[in-house]
Amino acid sequence: MHIKMDVGSKQVCRAAIEIALTETREEETELKAKNSTKGICSVAVDFGSDFNSAVAKILERAVVAAKRENVIGSSHAEEGAVAGAAHEALQQIIDKCVGLNLGGKIGIARYESHISVCVFFAIGLLNLNDVAIGMGHRAV
Repeated sequence: MHIKMDVGSKQVCRAAIEIALTETREEETELKAKNSTKGICSVAVDFGSDFNSAVAKILERAVVAAKRENVIGSSHAEEGAVAGAAHEALQQIIDKCVGLNLGGKIGIARYESHISVCVFFAIGLLNLNDVAIGMGHRAV
């Protein structure tokens, strides 16, 4: 059941952040269902890599996950919006990442023309980690 609500960029960004913060697949599934009742499509995908090779992988993983879960279609505009929002999110945390490993989750949410991507990562080496979150938004 879809309840018509006044949903804008702030609510879509919140949905992307919340799904990126989920700890289990079960929690992720429940949140996707809750978001769906508001008309918000959402998906999360795990990620881990060294930062030097991560940027292209993160952009690709975000687009593939969004397409796989029907958050976006196959148009260049929609794929570009997800990639652009993911790139913006990474730009916000890049200073902490250079030369280190990162691992965590990418959250993606969409409502009508609003698309948001959140990256939530532990950044560091071994168990000496910092934590960072980046947020990007596009309209398509």
